[in-house]
Amino acid sequence: MSEEFVFGWHAVEAVLKRESGRLQRVWIQTGRQDKRVKSITSALDELGVRWEIVHRRELDERVGGVHQGVVAEVEASREWTEDDLLAQLAGSDKPPFLLVLDGVTDPHNLGACMRTCDAVGVQAVIAPKDKSASLTAVARKVACGAAESVPFVRVTNLARFLRTLKDQGVWLIGAAGEAEVTLYQADFKGPVALVMGAEGAGMRRLTREHCDQLINIPMLGQVDSLNVSVATGVCLYEALRQRLG
Repeated sequence: MSEEFVFGWHAVEAVLKRESGRLQRVWIQTGRQDKRVKSITSALDELGVRWEIVHRRELDERVGGVHQGVVAEVEASREWTEDDLLAQLAGSDKPPFLLVLDGVTDPHNLGACMRTCDAVGVQAVIAPKDKSASLTAVARKVACGAAESVPFVRVTNLARFLRTLKDQGVWLIGAAGEAEVTLYQADFKGPVALVMGAEGAGMRRLTREHCDQLINIPMLGQVDSLNVSVATGVCLYEALRQRLG
């Protein structure tokens, strides 16, 4: 299996806590001797995972992001399949609560969406394999550990998989600025998937046509749209409010 890098304290600690068997090696920036470093190095020693104190320059050369002084080399995680997700939903006693990202390309947005999904209890994030962000080291770092707790499912044909979800009784609610129904008028309490479009372009035509309902987020100021990760957070927390009520 190929290797990949994970960086940032939350992301590395999440792998250590949930998937420690994937850890191959860890590099920590010189100069840090706080409790966090001592805790993680003690855990690595118990697991028999190699770790090394290095100059910041070496960490900068390994990853292209704000590493916060820690980088881990890990075995590439097994990617979830459509069948994996359907099996999980079939075996759960909770109604499906899913997020679909139709062509979100910025790994920062993907990571932020994953983090919110973990917070509200979304069971999986679904995205097309083509022309969309994958779980890169940057996305994992922004997700602050959520990439290890929320399944990320990349599908070959998003429209076809949306039809499969509909056949399973999942109600598809898509966010679109021109929708006449507001977020607060939608019913998120049952089996539901929130569908969000790409940055700028929004949902593709086929994706939009598969939605059972389109909603908008009320905008009272001069700005006519929100960043996709912010909009996703707004919608998911309204869904959580309803599902808790």
